[in-house]
Amino acid sequence: MNATTQEEAQKVALVTGGGSGIGRAAAQAFARNGARIVIADMATVAGEETAHLIESAGGKALFVRTDVSQNDQVEAMVATAVATFGRLDYAFNNAGIGSGGAPITETAEADWDRTIAINLKGVWLCMKHECTHMLRQGGGAIVNTSSMMGMVSGPGISAYSASKAGVLGLTRSVALDYARQGIRVNAVCPGSVWTAMTERPEARQAMERIAEATPMGRLGAPHEIADAVVWLCSDQASFVTGQTFSIDGGFTAC
Repeated sequence: MNATTQEEAQKVALVTGGGSGIGRAAAQAFARNGARIVIADMATVAGEETAHLIESAGGKALFVRTDVSQNDQVEAMVATAVATFGRLDYAFNNAGIGSGGAPITETAEADWDRTIAINLKGVWLCMKHECTHMLRQGGGAIVNTSSMMGMVSGPGISAYSASKAGVLGLTRSVALDYARQGIRVNAVCPGSVWTAMTERPEARQAMERIAEATPMGRLGAPHEIADAVVWLCSDQASFVTGQTFSIDGGFTAC
């Protein structure tokens, strides 16, 4: 067992949006390091598949169907994690949706509300309940998923860009709230990553254009984000809090 695995053994990690893409890769990465995993997602089949993949590899995992925009469901998600495994050490608040394709004058209020409810309010609710338990426990580490479009932006993504920029401000504020109570909070800003969302036929052409515009000349892979998340939660990052990590192949450096 390597040093990282020893460190993670018997820890408990919660991953929202864990049914696919970056969330699934992170759940598997935490599990490989010995952590017990709680996977939350709206997609029951995909979430259960992630749990099955982890357990088939010798890990321990539990799936909890959760809509992160609903306070009662988020509270129940955290309570289930603690009731099942006894603690909550790490949380990766990754659940989110994309939106865009229209300028603000053509964006429906309902689309704005849904995007903010899931991408921003959902992170707020998750941290509210995660921090409540972590304070009782004596500490923990949280990573939130923002986006490179929370740092820069583009046409037709007003709701998405606003929600992801909001995650960055929220991350910094909560990191300062609990810096002396042993809770570290950071954010990752993935660039475009090949996932089920970006591989959709209607998105693929745009993703290929972004790949061409990325200094490294390619899109990212889910495991490249997941590895950073696991590191941020580990004791190797024990003096890191309130920070934004861009993992975008150099896109926001341009």
